[in-house]
Amino acid sequence: MATAASGLWNRIPISARAIISGLLVGLVGANVWLVFLIGLGPSVWAVLCEILFLILYLAWTRGMGPPAATQKARRAAARVGRLSATQWAWGLIAAISFPISVHAALVVLFRLTPFPAAAFHLGYDLSAAPGRLAQWLVVITAAASAGICEETGFRGYLQRPIENRHGPGIAILISSALFAIFHLNKAWMVSGMTPLVFGAGLLLGLIVWSSRSLIFGMIGHTLMDIGLFAYWWSQIAGVFNARTIFQAGVDSPFLIACGVLLVALAVTLAAVWRLARSWPD
Repeated sequence: MATAASGLWNRIPISARAIISGLLVGLVGANVWLVFLIGLGPSVWAVLCEILFLILYLAWTRGMGPPAATQKARRAAARVGRLSATQWAWGLIAAISFPISVHAALVVLFRLTPFPAAAFHLGYDLSAAPGRLAQWLVVITAAASAGICEETGFRGYLQRPIENRHGPGIAILISSALFAIFHLNKAWMVSGMTPLVFGAGLLLGLIVWSSRSLIFGMIGHTLMDIGLFAYWWSQIAGVFNARTIFQAGVDSPFLIACGVLLVALAVTLAAVWRLARSWPD
């Protein structure tokens, strides 16, 4: 039975297998946190259970544990490898400048069109958490869960095999498109957010491809989501209430946001370029 199933799986085109595997690994893993959150509530116990799960998840997806026959493939999909000190430096620069560019883009977007606060807040009410510290623990845990699992799924198990078969350009486009598509069911996916989510996927795909590691994608994704969950969605870190430039005019905060976006994006792309050049041909 196992041999027959393996034979059937191997007859599926590599790109299709990569998409199926990536979506399963990424989306199933990311939604385990919701199970803990619903079952245990926004509590320390839910956070501890998720931390334990993420440790086991990382170990398995990086090639540890059964089945032995897939260990090598799992290591390859998770982009396990060594990085030099220079690569670590440029990777961290990319991981930090990436979320800055995303949040600056959000500010620019919602200075051009009204910010739909109700849509962003829907489903992210943390008032049941016992205090501000518990709210922040929930936010950080949720961000780490999404950052680790979605990067493993979309930029690892999905993107890596397609890179090997069709090259990085097609692989990054496919992973970014699917990354955006699987966020379309969110209430906050309003007009203007779809290209922003797709663009974020492109940048994460470039960071992971150029560094040959998921680490910096995970860091950047987690930092991005901490800001998203704490400020834009749950609003425990504040509320965005700036008027659009059509109401308030082109003021200095808008120009600063545009400048931050351009600089952060330029730094991210420069780091990607330096990472790509750091590897031997």
